Amino acid sequence: MPDYIYKICTVEDWAAAETAGVYPGSPRDSEDGFIHFSLSEQLAGTLAKYYADADRLVVVAVRAKSFGESLRYEPSRDGALFPHLYATLPLSAVTWTRQITRDAKGVFRLPDEIGAI
Repeated sequence: MPDYIYKICTVEDWAAAETAGVYPGSPRDSEDGFIHFSLSEQLAGTLAKYYADADRLVVVAVRAKSFGESLRYEPSRDGALFPHLYATLPLSAVTWTRQITRDAKGVFRLPDEIGAI
């Protein structure tokens, strides 16, 4: 499995997590009982499917091996395996966060660091 997994969330949700020292997940995460993550190659599809109309987003990079058995790779969209965290996300596990921007045509641009790690 990959070294890094990624969480997309709103700037406001991430600011609240920084204040609390832990990210409990989004409302959708709470409904599903786990925190949804994506692999680098899944991020564009996740943005298109769940965040098409959203602005002010961040992507959070986390080392996958930080979680042991709390992290499971389970089938989701088109049968692809997605990382699901059955725990809260402590900020101590976060490697970095970056804002997700849009280009002049409104297409999401992911940070260059995603391709570099």
